Amino acid sequence: MPIKPQHRFLYPLDWPQISVAIRFGRAKGCCERCGRRHKTTVRQLPDGRWFDEAAGSWRDDFGRVAREPDPDEAALVETRRVILATCHVNHDRADCRWRNLFSGCGRCHLSHDRSEHLRLRRITYLQRRALGDLFSGAYPAA
Repeated sequence: MPIKPQHRFLYPLDWPQISVAIRFGRAKGCCERCGRRHKTTVRQLPDGRWFDEAAGSWRDDFGRVAREPDPDEAALVETRRVILATCHVNHDRADCRWRNLFSGCGRCHLSHDRSEHLRLRRITYLQRRALGDLFSGAYPAA
């Protein structure tokens, strides 16, 4: 995932090299959570199951073999492009220790960061409300 310019100072100068070492050195071009390969196109169901072309089987979010979809579910299959990213386990962008990083596809990265995104969204809403109170007066009682 691209780094926002305002967060760039949180990462070390050699972040691109660290990211490549994690994604393609340690993980060998696969997501360390579900096993999807980098720059492949996979067929995926809304519940997260995806078809592994190499193994010829359906897999779940953790890379385990899953049941095949029935005909009704098969109609909901979408194709997704897999791009790997280097993710922080503890959500601290400055903590770039080897054990704090993992290679994750977009789906695994977003599901791992869900709680952090909700926390940051709450802070953003509170900041907007505080600015509204400061410049527009108190909110009307509902």
